[in-house]
Amino acid sequence: MGGAADPATARPDGWLNRRRALWRSRATARDAGSVLLSQRRVYILPTRAGLGFCALLLVLLIGSINYNLGLGFGLTFVAGACALVDMVQTTRNLAGLVLSPGRAPDVFAGEDAPFELRVENPTRLARYAVWIDFEDVPEPRQAVDVGTRGSATLVLRTPTRARGWMRPPRVRLSTRFPLGLFRAWSWWQPDSRALVYPFPEQDAPPLPMQGRPSPDGIGSAGNDDFGGVRSYQPGDPLRHLAWRQIARLDPELGGQLVTKHFEGGTVDELVLDFDALPARLDEELRLAHMARWVLEAEQRALPYAFHLGRIRYDAALGTAHQAACLRALALYGVPGEPA
Repeated sequence: MGGAADPATARPDGWLNRRRALWRSRATARDAGSVLLSQRRVYILPTRAGLGFCALLLVLLIGSINYNLGLGFGLTFVAGACALVDMVQTTRNLAGLVLSPGRAPDVFAGEDAPFELRVENPTRLARYAVWIDFEDVPEPRQAVDVGTRGSATLVLRTPTRARGWMRPPRVRLSTRFPLGLFRAWSWWQPDSRALVYPFPEQDAPPLPMQGRPSPDGIGSAGNDDFGGVRSYQPGDPLRHLAWRQIARLDPELGGQLVTKHFEGGTVDELVLDFDALPARLDEELRLAHMARWVLEAEQRALPYAFHLGRIRYDAALGTAHQAACLRALALYGVPGEPA
């Protein structure tokens, strides 16, 4: 007796699912960079209105044959020719478009990730009512018209759930122009990705400020003896600004800021260390704490050092430092990325 057949092979739906997956993979196998929608990538089927129109043509044809109506034959053939022209025009409304991925800004987990897409029309045939959206959206939300040798740019948004790199879902383009009797569509997988940061924890603990001895007394705690004034540095408390000296400076020279200098005392040092957080906390929760600390330190203009695994950043401040820290948090533990 022969062995039992494979259930996935024996079931017709299993074979159909494999063929459908193979067809979809072939439809989007060459989508690196810009993509030209050739006619082989455009699929077309009649809509409900198209099926009703076909039924009407059949009724007209049967009636013309039964009653030998010359005008009935003429009307039937003219209407059928219009349907054929509509089928060709609907296909041409998509075929020949060039699709290119655009920018994909970084976002926090839970927010919608925007993906910019560019549609170009290098032909002399204007395109109208081209609906574009991700395939997991039941009804497309945006439609574009692309004129002769023109282009259009749109932004599609999709929800984010986890940190790390996120690639957009497959894009579906469809149209029913001009008469709506047929629906043509095509698939496109944009070659882009967005970086998703951990969502900042709302109830994160206070910033871990640390005090250390300061030989020159620069810092929030160095208030023992006044030692003069010096140029303002980012992170200096506003209460240490030397307003009298600032008022004497010539505004035409740029209004230089100076702060009071004290001898002795301590200086506050802000170090955001992942390993310093309680190990009992969930890893994602600790990353969320770190993200909140980074944003809060930037908002308060407090220079901060950043420690995450083997990544060590010295105390700094600014957009580039914030982006580097958030990027490290987003890619922490991701295979192939530094940890």
